Amino acid sequence: MAFTNPYRTVSRFLVTAPFLLLPSIFAQPAAAAGDGVAGAKGDVYVLSNQASGNSVIVFHRDISGMLSSAGSFATGGSGAGSGADPLGSQNPVVLSRNEHFLFAVNAGSDSISAFQVDKDKLVAANTVSSGGTMPVSLTVRGHLLYALNAGGTPNIAGFTIAPGTGKLTMLQNSMQPLPGGASAAPAQVSFRPGGHALVATETGTNLIDTFVLKRDGTPQPGVEFASSATTPFGFAFSRANHVAVVSDAEGGNKGASELSSYRVKKDGNLVDVTAGVGDTQTAACWVVVANHGRYAYTSNTGSGTISSYTVSGRGKLALLDVSAGTGNTPVDMGLSHEGKFLYVRNAGDGTITGFQVRSDGSLKQVGTIGGLPDGAAGLAAR
Repeated sequence: MAFTNPYRTVSRFLVTAPFLLLPSIFAQPAAAAGDGVAGAKGDVYVLSNQASGNSVIVFHRDISGMLSSAGSFATGGSGAGSGADPLGSQNPVVLSRNEHFLFAVNAGSDSISAFQVDKDKLVAANTVSSGGTMPVSLTVRGHLLYALNAGGTPNIAGFTIAPGTGKLTMLQNSMQPLPGGASAAPAQVSFRPGGHALVATETGTNLIDTFVLKRDGTPQPGVEFASSATTPFGFAFSRANHVAVVSDAEGGNKGASELSSYRVKKDGNLVDVTAGVGDTQTAACWVVVANHGRYAYTSNTGSGTISSYTVSGRGKLALLDVSAGTGNTPVDMGLSHEGKFLYVRNAGDGTITGFQVRSDGSLKQVGTIGGLPDGAAGLAAR
């Protein structure tokens, strides 16, 4: 049976609103006992992903989690696709760990753009070829960036990051094809904590790949592992135990969403920890891990909800709650750098909803802001 990626066809049954430009309507909720609402200032970034010219749309975040528009900054490349999740991926826009640099894919022009972060502004550094066709996901570790290219014969490609400027330079001998080949339909690439290996998900083949890195940062050929559930998509690491928490978009009964977890060893071997914990929702997409690895969240694009899970010290998953639904096709998610706020891009109406992440893992909505065009993609927060 031919596989159809639900994230590239979800627009068939979702009504996508036209470009919106709404005022911030954030309201202040009451906090749970022991939870402070205030955090540090920061920003939220989303790709416009327009074929006519890609840009990074910036929203300023104040200490209470409220967002306000801070402008947009052209990447010098072009986007691709339309609908709820046009790139079918997690992390097409990412920040360096020190938050001095931001990197974005240009899926329509097969390139990656680098920026310096200057408060609410972005200063263009350079734009380089992605080393393949249709880049959809990025990951950063120290002075290295890797891109996942989903078109043609899907592959990964590496780049070095200039420490002062953030400029990218192709890393020689860093390209490796995905084991699943042209049918891979890859969704994400990410460094294993510690930087010894890369992990990539293939939604089209139900594979999870690992690439062990050599001392010079170049990868050995990928090794494939069968996913414990169907359609492995987005994932995030619990850094304390090197466990990857992976969304399974069609993993459960009648296509219901699930999360699974795997321990990723330094040598690239993948060990099942938790196989397919369902949430009775549909089309799980992005995954984030919060509160020092204690809780995981996934956006259920088909159900308009967000599910929360507990993560044990060994990486075992248990469903905590299904709540905080936006009802507007939640897709991309990102945590503020101090971990107090979770932001969700809603593809159905071009908005971003913010939630306070409380110490017991519960989410409390703090409001919504509009201003995203149809076909937008990704979300990064600091």
